[in-house]
Amino acid sequence: MDPFLYQYTIGGIVFGTGIFFGFRQGALGFEGRALRNLLGMLAGLAFFMGLQGWLHHSDMTVADPKPYLGSGLPDGVKGHPIDYLIMAAYFVAMLVIGTWFGRGQQTTKDFFFGGQRFSWWLISFSLIATTIGSYSFVKYSKVAFGYGIASTQTYLNDWFWIPLMLFGWLPILYFTRLVSIPEYFERRFGPIERRLATWMLLVYLIGYVGINLFTMGQALNILLGWPVLGCAAGVAAISAVYVTSGGQTSVIMTDLFQGAMLLATGMILLWLGIDHMGGIDNFWAHLPREHRTAFTNFNTDPSYNSVGLFWQDGMANTAMFLFLNQGMAMRLLSARSMKDSRRAVIVTAIVLMPIAAMVVASGGWVAKALVHGGVLPPDTQAKEAFFIAADFLSRPGVFGLIMAALTAALMSTVDTLITAVAAIFVNDIYKPSHPQASETQLLKAARISSVSVTLLGVALVPVFMGFDSIYSAHGAFTAAVTPPMVVTLLLGVFWRKFSGQAATITMIGGSLIIAASVVWPSLITPFAHGVPMIDVGDGFLAGKSQYKFMRAFFGLSVCTVLGVVSGLLTKGQPMSALRGLVWGTEDYAIKTFYGGRRGAEDESDWAPVVFKSLDIDAVDPKIQLPLVKISAGLALVVDAIEGDILYICDARWWLGGLKSAHSKIDMIDPEDDGMTVHLGPDLRTRVIAKGRETLPLQVKRLY
Repeated sequence: MDPFLYQYTIGGIVFGTGIFFGFRQGALGFEGRALRNLLGMLAGLAFFMGLQGWLHHSDMTVADPKPYLGSGLPDGVKGHPIDYLIMAAYFVAMLVIGTWFGRGQQTTKDFFFGGQRFSWWLISFSLIATTIGSYSFVKYSKVAFGYGIASTQTYLNDWFWIPLMLFGWLPILYFTRLVSIPEYFERRFGPIERRLATWMLLVYLIGYVGINLFTMGQALNILLGWPVLGCAAGVAAISAVYVTSGGQTSVIMTDLFQGAMLLATGMILLWLGIDHMGGIDNFWAHLPREHRTAFTNFNTDPSYNSVGLFWQDGMANTAMFLFLNQGMAMRLLSARSMKDSRRAVIVTAIVLMPIAAMVVASGGWVAKALVHGGVLPPDTQAKEAFFIAADFLSRPGVFGLIMAALTAALMSTVDTLITAVAAIFVNDIYKPSHPQASETQLLKAARISSVSVTLLGVALVPVFMGFDSIYSAHGAFTAAVTPPMVVTLLLGVFWRKFSGQAATITMIGGSLIIAASVVWPSLITPFAHGVPMIDVGDGFLAGKSQYKFMRAFFGLSVCTVLGVVSGLLTKGQPMSALRGLVWGTEDYAIKTFYGGRRGAEDESDWAPVVFKSLDIDAVDPKIQLPLVKISAGLALVVDAIEGDILYICDARWWLGGLKSAHSKIDMIDPEDDGMTVHLGPDLRTRVIAKGRETLPLQVKRLY
């Protein structure tokens, strides 16, 4: 079976389903904005299809391998003292940035969603930093050393899901004012389903914390010889400090710096390798042809095969990340508007993810080309490819920057996971049992849970140390956990008849059957697409390493059958109870978002304004937004009436929304035909920087 045709046939069905729903609700079409949306979706698919098709099928010339004439690589600690000083300075810088920007957290909305005020570009960079974990550099460099460009398959198949995400799930997530993924399960199904989703997501997220800490501990062990557990605990402590201090704002701002550093240093390593090989042509020629294909073998290698990667990473993991990852949801909900949230998803998927694919695999590609070109010894170990290539190519100081990027990758993923777990704990466990809790008490619970999840993640490090590799640990874990949640949410969003009872059956039944496949891995054989079984020993849970990729397809198949059959046999809720919670009802969600009058996504252009001061703050008790008074002239320019939402910000675009806030128009002054907005003391503090009291602001009417 040709893996290219297989992926784009199955993935094309998923993509086409999203296009169908986009057409049905008017987001896609053949004229105006709907046509632009359609062309954008098709252009994205064509880009990835063309790139992978060229890599997989075109003719390429390969240079003859050269013998290694060196004396081997030195053992022991890599780098120079200056490199470790740079790494230490980086840790300090992240602490300073995180705690500085995280000041002034007054509510859980500030702590978990950064006040929902950030621009799309800032969200995009922080998303890429979250996506690239420390395990990504080590894991994908190892895979890239053994399998080449096929290691990018994980990063280049997200686009299949983008139409369903943008036109189905994202409007529901944003406009229903959800604060956690489990909250959606209760509003869509019921309290039982919320509890199930809560505990399943906590297992998923805390496990991810453990995997990342294990990776960082292993990396520092290779570099410094320190114990894995001790290294993991030290890095975890630093991440926990600024997350506990500033929540989502600290995470977004540190991830902005870390995302830029990840991309820059990864590209530096790739450039150093190309330069050492004498240019891009020579570097490319010394990658074996099998290392330049977009897909590896279809099913012959049980440790790494295209069909397994497609179902685990392209289907199960990508759907989990886009639709159910609490950290992803919180980041998208931190955007100042739905339009910015959509832009962040598109830019991340079509621009930053391909770059990220090169960045995380660069160490493996470079090391393989250096081995093929006779620069590095042929016995170079895949698991150390990233560190060896970086140490060999980098001068003192540059190696420290690259290792700091590895650290950045860990911290930028762990900090997001910590805030995600804290959000679920506070909103889905603590708050329901303490309905009268004040914002101060909720913030205290959020900070305590942030510390607790960090400790749990450290405790899981010894568990993941029992796997042969990070990739095995990550693959086995995600393939076993994600399918029940993915299938339940997708059926809940896109099938209105899907009931709460069916959701319960899918989550519980699917989890039990997947757990059974760990004990009896032969259950997966009919779903394995010919991937051979391997000898994993006779231990009780040895089956966790069997079919570690194809378990995702097995789980998705079983859960889909359970969901569809139980959905057909049970009675769903009336449509009146589902408005705003299923596809095609986003107009209702928009109307109830902040009490908007339009029922459609509709933003005004930016308008410059001057402000006047009010003596007191007034807040709408229902939606908890500050009330403002505006001039009739401003109302005319932005097409606003009383009750509309106004976004007010500093005029400097590059702040990305740091000095900004949403407000509700309480009154329009008919006597004022200028461009004026009246702000209370708290609102002035949020949007006006010190020293800019006399400068104009910018406003935009939303919804």
